[in-house]
Amino acid sequence: MNTPEKSQLGKASAYIDQYDASLLFPIPRAGKRAEIGITGAAPFFGADLWTAFELSWLNQRGKPQVALAHITVPCETPNIVESKSFKLYLNSFNNTRFADAAEVQARIRADISEAAWRGAERPATVGVKLISPDLFDQEPVHELDGLSLDRLDVECTQYQPAPELLTADFDQAPVSEVLTSNLLKSNCLVTGQPDWGSVQISYSGPQIDQEGLLQYLVSFRNHNEFHEQCVERIFMDLWTRCKPIKLTVYARYTRRGGLDINPLRTSHPQGLPRNVRTARQ
Repeated sequence: MNTPEKSQLGKASAYIDQYDASLLFPIPRAGKRAEIGITGAAPFFGADLWTAFELSWLNQRGKPQVALAHITVPCETPNIVESKSFKLYLNSFNNTRFADAAEVQARIRADISEAAWRGAERPATVGVKLISPDLFDQEPVHELDGLSLDRLDVECTQYQPAPELLTADFDQAPVSEVLTSNLLKSNCLVTGQPDWGSVQISYSGPQIDQEGLLQYLVSFRNHNEFHEQCVERIFMDLWTRCKPIKLTVYARYTRRGGLDINPLRTSHPQGLPRNVRTARQ
């Protein structure tokens, strides 16, 4: 079984510039989910929204082509794809000739689908959209909508996940709120390098104490876990301690190695948001 320690994270890696799908390194989601109490079907829907900013290949005449790629990996996949392996995989396109962008798109979809769904009884596909340079100017920048928790002047003393900071008012009528913070920070599970993010929490149910919620989000500051795992931990802590009727947790992390990862987990089926970057991304 693939584990993070067996990946290329934190290791010197050869630069391979000829197409090689074997560079992709899937890691099972199950182990980290078991840590947060998920042993069967997950109690959420959602996806991991990736943006690849450094995608290039050669056309049939050897002329370089560039594009952005949006990749949507459903959270039902048994595996995540480790991000450095994803970068190395995309680098392998750099000196490879393809007929056109459609061939590149199809190849990425097939390869990421195989890695993410590997081991599944009923494998499906991931979503891949390429954006050509003539459309770059239409790519918006927008901050997450909602009431900012960062306005609160709170004392922060805990820098490892502290779910006991989460409380809700179960004696009052339910509310619906959308809350945001730019203060989410965690570290790579293997290298310990910082991962910076913004998070949006949308819920209906007992009103969550906002000061405690902000302190809780800050408590991830020295925590080592992948982006997808942090968002699922936040979702489960809120779901079990605050008992909302509906809950959505959406985080947008700044890019590393030309890739950003933006997980969304929700208690109820809904359409995914547009993959729109924030200013820090």
